[in-house]
Amino acid sequence: MKFSLRFNNDLPVQDYVRLAQAAERAGFDQFWVSDDLFLRSAPVILTAVALATTRIGIGTCIVNPYTLHPGEMAMMAATLDEVSGGRFHLGISSGAPEFLKWVGITPDKPYTQVIETLHLLKRLFAGERVAFAGEQYTWTDEAYLRFPSRPIPIYIGALSPKILGAIGAYADGGLPLLLPPEHYETVLPFVRDGAAQAGRSLDEIDLAACIWCSLSEDRAAAEAVLRDKIAYYGHALSPLIWARLGLTQDDFRPIEQAIMRDNDLLAARALVTPEMLRIGVVGTAADLIPRLEHLVALGARHLSFGPPLGPDPLAAIDLLGRAVLPHFRE
Repeated sequence: MKFSLRFNNDLPVQDYVRLAQAAERAGFDQFWVSDDLFLRSAPVILTAVALATTRIGIGTCIVNPYTLHPGEMAMMAATLDEVSGGRFHLGISSGAPEFLKWVGITPDKPYTQVIETLHLLKRLFAGERVAFAGEQYTWTDEAYLRFPSRPIPIYIGALSPKILGAIGAYADGGLPLLLPPEHYETVLPFVRDGAAQAGRSLDEIDLAACIWCSLSEDRAAAEAVLRDKIAYYGHALSPLIWARLGLTQDDFRPIEQAIMRDNDLLAARALVTPEMLRIGVVGTAADLIPRLEHLVALGARHLSFGPPLGPDPLAAIDLLGRAVLPHFRE
């Protein structure tokens, strides 16, 4: 079993240093940070984390080729791998159109863009000169890293069926959002089919079962934190997730209006329904473990715990380290 933590990039940089050090002490294998627009820079956060830790893997979840060119992406990844002593994992995907529209970007052929980016990165990390002519990129053989790298593991973040299949076909690992956790049984066949078509085994792929949880003895406080995350991200999820919840994007539009345009968090929080709260797990280890056991029974071998984690993330990490990780290691 592997265990990882995922955080949004909305906290002060020094908070991530403390969280990563706590995660390393608690026995986690990986520490991921998102790179959402107009929040703090994930590469800068992860540099601070790399310098303050010694063992735990670090990664981006995710960067996209629309706001970060693949050439710059390769430089960033190889440099972070150097700084961390070979502990970096690169999470990529196409980015959420709902957020990219803020800067006037409408993703063109997102699947092709991600797959071409992945192939370019793999060749750059292998030390190749990358002469390449694709649908989205045309590079000359002057495109190559001018300093040593290694085959940095590339993970694909995925919400929709086609890109889930790409995890199986091309990636070293996958970061599919399981909202709710039981969504794993929906996404797994797409990854498996992609692997089968490429002649690969699922055993070759580090498929992280990425859930949201908010952990605290104070259930009301934990639920409030989860409501905040749903209010911010709910409208940007995928039709596959909305359908799993019995909802549509239109159900989230009033919440988006309240939080994104009116900046009224209280109103947005109040609009989150019980159906939406099924996105994550609220409570203590006793609430979390049974739902994770279902994932493990389906074949999950990497459990990834994501935002919001709870009103006190350090306490949540301690709880996971004491009660949840030992349960599944045993």
